[in-house]
Amino acid sequence: MTKKGFIFDLDGVIVDTAKYHFLAWKKLANGVGVDFTEIQNEQLKGVSRQKSLEKILEWGNKTLSEEEFTKLMALKNEDYLSYVEHMKEDEILVDVPKVLNYLISKKHPIALGSASKNATAILDKVNLLQKFDAIVDGNGVKKGKPNPEVFLNAAKLLNVNPNECIVFEDAKAGIEAANAANMISIGIGEKSVLSDADYVFKDFTEISLEFIDDIISNKIKKEKTNLSIDK
Repeated sequence: MTKKGFIFDLDGVIVDTAKYHFLAWKKLANGVGVDFTEIQNEQLKGVSRQKSLEKILEWGNKTLSEEEFTKLMALKNEDYLSYVEHMKEDEILVDVPKVLNYLISKKHPIALGSASKNATAILDKVNLLQKFDAIVDGNGVKKGKPNPEVFLNAAKLLNVNPNECIVFEDAKAGIEAANAANMISIGIGEKSVLSDADYVFKDFTEISLEFIDDIISNKIKKEKTNLSIDK
């Protein structure tokens, strides 16, 4: 049986750090006179810190010097990390360990593919770091999602062909990146948001081990047309 590679996004897939990002971005946005809503926060999921700040400034029709821009990115990260510092295992989303442990038992390699530059620290905080064979995060890619670089790098580190990889994502940009990489894309969240995914589940409680077995045995295959993205 062909070895499969399983790649997980972090925020909103393994742990719910989206709430912390929202609080930190809202504080930053309000501080420069920009309103910021949870709906806007959805558009920042899976997007790099730099691109996220650019979007916020665009929404508020604001401009900053390069020095101010860099300072705000650092302040946002410090604010976010102040929340992350207190994370514990109980913040792992329901049934994520069940799927991770099953994949480990079947000896299929697992990678993290996240835009977060704090991914390793977060996995360590919630005691999951040892379950991953490879970590690709915002520190190791030049192009953020929806560019597929993060997932292609993960596949390379796992020594698995991209078309034998499966990606779990909660963000539209991440789904687009997985499709562009010719990987099976599994959306975690709302179908209305993640309509480009091959398969969508509200959360991991809806993903049965039989479904995972069907992916491993090639009974479940890629459904969506590939996207070509260079951003």
